Amino acid sequence: MINLKDRNIIVTGASGGIGNSIIEKLSKTGANILASGTKIEKLEALQNKYENIKIFKFDISQSDKIEEFIENATKQLGGGLDCIVNNAGITQDNLAIRMSLEEWQKVIDINLTSTFLLSKSAIKKMLKNKSGKIVNITSVVGHTGNLGQANYTASKAGIIAMSKSLAIEYAKKNININCISPGFIKTAMTDKLDDKIQESIISKIPSARLGEPDDIANAVLFLCSDQASYINGETLHVNGGMYMA
Repeated sequence: MINLKDRNIIVTGASGGIGNSIIEKLSKTGANILASGTKIEKLEALQNKYENIKIFKFDISQSDKIEEFIENATKQLGGGLDCIVNNAGITQDNLAIRMSLEEWQKVIDINLTSTFLLSKSAIKKMLKNKSGKIVNITSVVGHTGNLGQANYTASKAGIIAMSKSLAIEYAKKNININCISPGFIKTAMTDKLDDKIQESIISKIPSARLGEPDDIANAVLFLCSDQASYINGETLHVNGGMYMA
């Protein structure tokens, strides 16, 4: 079993389905966890359910406050930062010719720019520790493209390239920066899709099923652990074989 006892870990987007599973898995490793998100009721439910959980309501769209957020989050954890899981993100889908500049910019700003700023602020903390791990959650559509998601796919592809660049810059400082690229995962969002759409999606997946949030959480645990110490600048695909790099 992976042991992350006493590691200080921040997880953004903790109140969603995948975020919930990440928190649950991390809580069993002995890590000190700061769960962040925008829905305070869901964050409080996590805090009541799991041990070693602190919560911090924060909207990562507030780019000018991200460095302050990292500072306050690490103080809550008792100082120092061993790992950050950048899981938060949004979608605003539309066909390209109908997509407004605002729809484009909002998704890019939150998914890509804020992930960069969170990583940048986390790296500053990790340099003081002389080690650290960053796990950025991307998406299979960042590799394949997707109908009506020019903004989202661009943001997710950008995270992958950005993570590689950061990994090159800080590998010698013992900081590992990697991505996880989920396929279609069973969440509240996919539950809303009608049966025909779900069947169409599943028909393209060799494993013939949607993934579970735990599938992503297990990959997060691995990349946060010492077992992944020689993995850097990589993307771990968790998609049931839907996309094979």
